[in-house]
Amino acid sequence: MGPEVERELIRKCAGGDARYYEPLVRAYEPAGLRFALGMMGNTEDANDALQDAFVKAWQNLARFDSDRTFQPWFFQILRNQCRDMLRSRKSRFRVEVLDESVSERASDPETGPERARERHAARELLWRALEMISDEHREILVLKELQDMPYGEIAAVLDVPEGTVASRLYHARRALKEALDGLGCGEP
Repeated sequence: MGPEVERELIRKCAGGDARYYEPLVRAYEPAGLRFALGMMGNTEDANDALQDAFVKAWQNLARFDSDRTFQPWFFQILRNQCRDMLRSRKSRFRVEVLDESVSERASDPETGPERARERHAARELLWRALEMISDEHREILVLKELQDMPYGEIAAVLDVPEGTVASRLYHARRALKEALDGLGCGEP
C-alpha cells in the first residue's frame, strides 16, 4: 500500500468512517501476526494480541501523526500489547509451526519424514531457547529475523536510535546463542 493511499485511509478513519480501516487491517495483519506469534509463542495469544492492537490503534487514530507511516506506529502498539499480555497472563511458549513464510527461510529440498522430524526438533529447541531470553531480546530478534525489518523501521517501532538497534541485536543474538548452548545445542 502506498503512503498516500495509507494517509487517505487514515484520514477517513479518523473522521469516523470505520469501513476504511479494513484495508489497513488487511495490509498489516500478516506481518503483525508473524510478529505477535514470535513474541507470544502460540497462535491463540498471538491472535488475541493482534486483535487488541488493531482495536487500540483504531481508538487512537486521532493521535496518529499523519506525517509518519502507519506500520511503525502500529507495531509499537502491537509490541506493547504483547508485552502487557506476557506480563499479565504469564504466557508460556508452546511449540508450533509458525507459518509457511517462516518455515520457508530454512527450506530444504529434502521433504521426507526424517527431515520433517529434524526441522520440528530444531523449531522446538529454538522456541525453548527464545523462552529463556528476555522480552527485549526476543522482540528485536523477531523484528529482524522473522519480520526482516530494516534497522530504521525497527528503530521506529522500538523508539530508539538505529545504533541502539544494532547493539540490542548483537546482545540478543548472544543471549539466544547462550540459551541454545544451555540446551546442549552448542558446538562440541
